[in-house]
Amino acid sequence: MSHKIVVPLAPGFEEIEAATIIDVLRRAELDVVVAGIEPGSIRGAHDLCVQPDTTVAELGDMTVDMVALPGGLPGADHLLVNQDVQALLSRVKESGGWLCAICAAPMALGPCGVTTDRCVTSYPGFGDRFAHKKYLEDRVVVDGHVITSRGPGTSLEFALELVRVLCGDECVAGLEAGMLVHRPEQANII
Repeated sequence: MSHKIVVPLAPGFEEIEAATIIDVLRRAELDVVVAGIEPGSIRGAHDLCVQPDTTVAELGDMTVDMVALPGGLPGADHLLVNQDVQALLSRVKESGGWLCAICAAPMALGPCGVTTDRCVTSYPGFGDRFAHKKYLEDRVVVDGHVITSRGPGTSLEFALELVRVLCGDECVAGLEAGMLVHRPEQANII
């Protein structure tokens, strides 16, 4: 079964996080749609420009199994207030899909109530910007269908965890071997 994953990009996104998520998920042969919050190329926090496949608004009623939000500022702030992104998150939440965010982006999961009863993590200093059950400092935290992570240095672990929940340990082991990855610790699965 093919999974559809959407990676929304907003101006000021964290390039390492976005590129790592997209690359690793595509290496796992997952169907990744990069969707900008506006038409045209999107400039990241460090001036890297990416041309998304589409816009979030153009996704329409597409069936989505996972949304993975890269952080960065002001990218995460844009994701937090963008109505199309919030509607997508609500729709995926209601369908039982995976909602994932790294760095500052977990705060964008707050408005639709995704994190209210979940253990989460984020970039240091952002834990007080959204409701959650408990804030942890683990590199990757999985609680139900919510996956959160700390920042650029945890991007690869985060992306591999996204693959693990969709494709299993064997797929992750193959990716790790092919990319010469040794993760320092496993995700904290609640």
